[in-house]
Amino acid sequence: MDVDRLLPTPEAADLIALTREIADKELSPRVDEHEAAETYPEGLFTTLGEAGLLGLAYPEEYGGGGQPYEVYLQVLEELAARWAAVAVATSVHTLACHPLNSFGTPEQKERWLPAMLAGETIGGYSLSEPQAGSDAAALNCKAERTEDGAGGTAYRVTGNKAWITHGGKAGFYALFARTAAGSHGVSCFLAPGATEGLTFGKPERKMGLQAVPTTSAHWDGALLEADRLIGDEGQGLQIAFSALDCGRLGIAACATGLAQAALDAAVEYANERTTFGRRIVDHQGLGFLLADMAAAVDSARATYLDAARRRDLGRPFSRQASAAKLIATDAAMKVTTDAVQVLGGYGYTRDFPVERYMREAKIMQIFEGTNQIQRLVISRGLAR
Repeated sequence: MDVDRLLPTPEAADLIALTREIADKELSPRVDEHEAAETYPEGLFTTLGEAGLLGLAYPEEYGGGGQPYEVYLQVLEELAARWAAVAVATSVHTLACHPLNSFGTPEQKERWLPAMLAGETIGGYSLSEPQAGSDAAALNCKAERTEDGAGGTAYRVTGNKAWITHGGKAGFYALFARTAAGSHGVSCFLAPGATEGLTFGKPERKMGLQAVPTTSAHWDGALLEADRLIGDEGQGLQIAFSALDCGRLGIAACATGLAQAALDAAVEYANERTTFGRRIVDHQGLGFLLADMAAAVDSARATYLDAARRRDLGRPFSRQASAAKLIATDAAMKVTTDAVQVLGGYGYTRDFPVERYMREAKIMQIFEGTNQIQRLVISRGLAR
């Protein structure tokens, strides 16, 4: 069922209506086939880009939608309610655009940002490494200054990266690599996906989100031009962490959309299925379970919107972003698990989507910082 949303403008309401129309036409009919076959939805992100859905949170002067974050996140939630993998990849693309938009020079933005925001080139976020997930300061992948062969400066990148959404498919990557020792020795680069010396591993065999690949990457002395450096040398972790606050809100919205889909499926089934001469929704034990599920979804949505509105007002929102990610993803795990319970034996089969929702919900508690890391961020904020 359509969520009754409180939106800031009539334009935002029109955007949500457009998103629902596109999602129902382009995502809903394809999701089961691609997730079951683990095949990539070729052309789908081009369609989303042409509709203006891949640059909503960015400035209109570079081709973005100029929308507040509270609106962008609700668009993301609508996508996730139809196809979680596509919504997560959209969130990652938005995350990958953040370094250039927030820390790039005017010349860099003019050169690369319009194509990125239009979805002509899709982005990946390359921060994690095999031994450095939550501990980003432990990065080993190196970017060393060298000559470019034409009298100029370049960076030679060597090392391994891991857990890259859209790995091997993206046209660019927000790459974080070490240019010096210490926590202030990590830098950010806008790396082309077709860089010579960059190769990708086989897609990970995941529990869910199988239609969009997640891979490792190997940089074998690949050269990046000096103007691919975003911000200053050593500013990488600052850039990464500022982007992750926004990314955590994206995942919170995706988790809420996934939970909403599970709730809708459970309510529909409970209204149709009968036992002992009554619809199962009319049995108090099940009705109360559905009520708890609905309350969890509403709470998740309210929490991420509170953080987004703080961001839109220019107020600090890091702690609220972590809280939103924690609450929304834990809610998604519980609601999807309960949806399987509502459907009983049918919920455990692939004839209904709730078993997939349950599998997809688990990763939401892990990426963009595990929920244990979110608790650490929140507690540190309280200590300060």
